[in-house]
Amino acid sequence: MTTAPRQAAGPDATKSAPGPVPRHSAHQRQHPRNDHRTLRRVLTQLLPLSPALILLLLFLAVPIGYCAYIAFTDLQLTGQAHSSFVGFENFRTAFKDAEFLNAVWLTLVFTVLSSLVGQNTLGLALATLMQRASKPVRTLTGAIVITAWVLPEVVAGFLLYAFFRREGTLNAILDWLHLPSQNWLFTLPILAVSFANVWRGTAFSMLVYSAALDEIPQEITEAAEVDGAGGWRRMWHITLPMIRRSIGTNLMLNTLQTLSVFGLIWVMTRGGPGDKSQTLPLYMYEQAFQNSMIGYATAVALLLLLVGSLFSVIYMRLLRTEV
Repeated sequence: MTTAPRQAAGPDATKSAPGPVPRHSAHQRQHPRNDHRTLRRVLTQLLPLSPALILLLLFLAVPIGYCAYIAFTDLQLTGQAHSSFVGFENFRTAFKDAEFLNAVWLTLVFTVLSSLVGQNTLGLALATLMQRASKPVRTLTGAIVITAWVLPEVVAGFLLYAFFRREGTLNAILDWLHLPSQNWLFTLPILAVSFANVWRGTAFSMLVYSAALDEIPQEITEAAEVDGAGGWRRMWHITLPMIRRSIGTNLMLNTLQTLSVFGLIWVMTRGGPGDKSQTLPLYMYEQAFQNSMIGYATAVALLLLLVGSLFSVIYMRLLRTEV
């Protein structure tokens, strides 16, 4: 029995042996086609959103961009033919102005008192109490609170002005109780306007927290009650952790709304007496339309926008860590 001689392997044999086709070459040939498909898919998804994007660009991005440009100029409302670029001079002037720093401080006080503490706490308290109240009580309380919310800001300002003025309703009640009265809009103006904003804006927080409390499973609350947990312990260990996302969202929306309050304070005090209740929106109005300094007032508006954006970023980071 004979066998065929085995061919010796050599360099020529290795060169003639076919090898596998590299995968990266085939991937490179298909990559442009995949890019075209991905781009077509993205454009198809963006097509229904294009009207909304165009409107946002026209009515939001373009005005903000134009305001950002004006903030770096010395544009005035009257008495000026042309404006010139001044760089960061408006911002340097703002941080050197004692009235601006006072407006920043009063804005923070007004926001903390009326939004972070007042509206948020009172809204949560009302929502919690209404969970256990009877239907007539819930209907009456909701109607009263929501009526204050839907009133126009100017009307609410006049009502609270009549309540806090020297001959107003509050002093009449204090006189009837034989308690000392005072001119609240003169002695404590920032507290008066903060109370007015709480009275007007608590309804939004109440509605948000009412919806959040309705989502809490009743079995969890009943189990905690059976285990002997009191009302405060259930609120701290069960209710607040389960509605924390609603709390963060409500705080963010209330803060942004409170930072821009103008009509309520203008009707009640016009920022006075002096500048004791002059928040940043009123300060901007004074600089723009009374002192005719449009460029400087726009720079202050950008700073206020920056403050609002900072609050939004903080709240969004807090919400993201809770996911």
